[in-house]
This record gives sequence, C-alpha cells and structure tokens, in this order.
Amino acid sequence: MEMQTWREARDRATDATESIRAALAALGLSESVWCSVRPSVTHTGRAYVDLGRLPADVVEQIAEALRHPVASH
Repeated sequence: MEMQTWREARDRATDATESIRAALAALGLSESVWCSVRPSVTHTGRAYVDLGRLPADVVEQIAEALRHPVASH
C-alpha cells in the first residue's frame, strides 16, 4: 500500500473517531468511558474505528440514543 493511501485512510479513521468521541461526550459519558476509542487502518488501507471495551450500561445508553435520536430544530 502506498503511504498516501495509508495517510488518507488514517485521516478518515481519525475523523470518524473524533466524531464518535464527541457523540459519546454529548451523551454525558466521561472521557474514561470513550478514551479507548481509536482509529485503525488495515493492511489493505481500509479505515476503521476500534470502539474497544465499553461497559454494558454505556452500550445501552448508546443504543437508546440511536433508537431515539434528538430532533433538530
């Protein structure tokens, strides 16, 4: 894989990581809960976000927020 391909994938993964961290923080979750969220790039150049281990109650909060998103005004 070319370095530029890796960098672009890393940027996408990092942007997505920051987005989910911000969303988790907006749910009122402390940094200690979402600090394990990390960007990742595979050897083929695919961008991923590793959510790590999250407490079950936190996952329930995330699931509830996904089921009932706050309406924008």
